[in-house]
Amino acid sequence: MDDQKNPPGQPRPTPPSPAALEPAPRRRRIVPLIVALLIVAGALAWWHPWNRGTNAPQDARQGGRRGAQAANQPQPVHVATVTQGEMPVVINSLGTVTPLANVTVKTQLNGTLVDVAFKEGQMVRKGDVLAQIDPRPYEISLRNAEGALAKDQALLQTARLDLQRYQTLLSQDSIAKQQVDTQASLVKQYEGAVKSDQANVDTYKLDLTYARITAPVSGRVGLRQVDPGNYVTTGDTNGVVVITQLQPISVIFTTSEDNLAAILKPLHTGTKMSVTAYDRANTTPLEAGFLETVDNQIDTTTGTVKLRATFDNKESMLFPNQFVNTKLLVDVIKNATIVPTPAVLNGSSGAFVYVVKPDNTVTVRNVKTGPVDGERTSIKSGLQVGERVVIDGSDRLKEGAKITIPAEKAQAASGASGASGASAAAPASAASGARHGGHRRQQSQPQ
Repeated sequence: MDDQKNPPGQPRPTPPSPAALEPAPRRRRIVPLIVALLIVAGALAWWHPWNRGTNAPQDARQGGRRGAQAANQPQPVHVATVTQGEMPVVINSLGTVTPLANVTVKTQLNGTLVDVAFKEGQMVRKGDVLAQIDPRPYEISLRNAEGALAKDQALLQTARLDLQRYQTLLSQDSIAKQQVDTQASLVKQYEGAVKSDQANVDTYKLDLTYARITAPVSGRVGLRQVDPGNYVTTGDTNGVVVITQLQPISVIFTTSEDNLAAILKPLHTGTKMSVTAYDRANTTPLEAGFLETVDNQIDTTTGTVKLRATFDNKESMLFPNQFVNTKLLVDVIKNATIVPTPAVLNGSSGAFVYVVKPDNTVTVRNVKTGPVDGERTSIKSGLQVGERVVIDGSDRLKEGAKITIPAEKAQAASGASGASGASAAAPASAASGARHGGHRRQQSQPQ
């Protein structure tokens, strides 16, 4: 049947190959995949991570050399010169401002308060009138006592005249002696009555004085405890007002019993030891005074002893119950070796400093410190006057380390800046001229 369909003389058609029979979508997916593989292979060839491992030791050696060079570079520090001078021996303590007198003014009479003559917070002097109690009941009592006194004085005078008459009659043997003795006894009775009446008069006069309440001490009055119109009694616990003496005033502070010998020695010789009171932050001096006395016993629980210092307090910088820092000047050391306190460091071997050598290297030197006065420290041994010590930047130093002082470096740099600037300006101007000339030549060449 095939022969019938294909006429003679014509070739038989060939069957299609498998590649030709493959669907077109599958070929389109393979082509992008091949392109992606080629891109990845090119990136790996450019990055070549297999060669980086061979360069790691070289990089490590370069980093080590850079660290060693950084360690050997001079370290910037600040230095100070060891000086000689007076070093005060000061005992620092904590204290409380305590008034020398703190008086609660109370009434000594029972009565109605009719007037208050002070203002709260006012400064008063001793003897100033503070308040007035109604004096009328006591004035009446005084007049009554004065009347009784006058009556008894008159009776006494009559009894004395009668006694004189009886004594005259007795001398004439006109009356019995018993009558004279009786009259003499009556005179004694009237004398006692007169004395009692006089005491009553004085009592009522004193009551009238107490009716005017006055200030017992000079100082500053506090808040008023009672208002006019109230009935006050001698049993009132709060009183009328509280007066606190401010000028002078004292500060009570404590110190260790170890310092007692150094304090008592000049105190017993009559030396006035200076005491300065500072604020809570221990930065601002408030008032200067003198040590007044030392307590008579040591507190066994704390091993401290109390001291009292007095201050004039003319500026009223010290206030009662205020917390202050005190500095007691015990002695002054002459010709002491002094360094700034930051220069002294503490290590396992004790206190030490970094001393600067002439070649701008440092050496560690142990020192023995003495008294410290804030930013200054005295050195008993280990340093000589004129040597230089490091006061800042010592945390990066060690024995033999090289240093540079920023102050000296800045001076050298400022001295060389003018010359370097002038030398740099000439090449710059020449180069600028050359660039402009070359630019002009390039522009003229095409013409």
